[in-house]
Amino acid sequence: MRVLVIGANSAIARACARRWAARGNDLLLVARNAERLARTAADLDPRGTGSVLQYPLDLDRIDDHEGVLRSCFEAGPVDLVLVAHGSMADQALARDDSRLALADLHTNALATIALLTNLAPRLERQGHGRLAVISSVAGDRGRPSNYPYAAGKAAVDAFCEGLRGRLFQSGVGLTLIRPGRVATPMTEGLAAPLGLQTTPEVVARDIVRALDRGRDTLYTPRYWAPIMWLIRHLPTVLFKRLDF
Repeated sequence: MRVLVIGANSAIARACARRWAARGNDLLLVARNAERLARTAADLDPRGTGSVLQYPLDLDRIDDHEGVLRSCFEAGPVDLVLVAHGSMADQALARDDSRLALADLHTNALATIALLTNLAPRLERQGHGRLAVISSVAGDRGRPSNYPYAAGKAAVDAFCEGLRGRLFQSGVGLTLIRPGRVATPMTEGLAAPLGLQTTPEVVARDIVRALDRGRDTLYTPRYWAPIMWLIRHLPTVLFKRLDF
């Protein structure tokens, strides 16, 4: 199997890639920081028998998507694409600084949607494969503490719901992944909502298992599914009084 990992330097993506490498899959790694990408590839190379190729790309530079994706798909059919792209600005500052808020939206929503728009026809032409997109439980409902970040994730969620139906017609699946708080460099120093936090390795295990089973949506760890059901259905008159 050939796996394209976009945002390959993220902690969750690296943990997933280690599992796929151990299976002997061929990996195509895309990430912004070329030096870190080389270290990621060096870590994966001895873990399996498959090849590991590197493609540096700053995903915020939307005009550069086309060339890199063309190179990835010219190397051969892609069976699985993991999109692990995202960032989180200081949310306390982003709530009052439109530049930070828009930068957050550009990275988490616009750049990701542009990427998915470019990926979709390539997968359709293949007529097979699966697209996996890492979103967040934050996208289910905007909370006072992180609504700039949540807005970007919510946009991606809505886009993926429609895209899933489109891709289904050509035999391509789409799995939307909604992790809760994960201990990564992006969340370092932030208080975990409801005191719940997990590791990239646990999330990677759940992701790989869900993709093997062809799941449409994954909350990980699984206790987030009932938690978010309650949060989504909490009446606004109560929800607006919460401060978390």
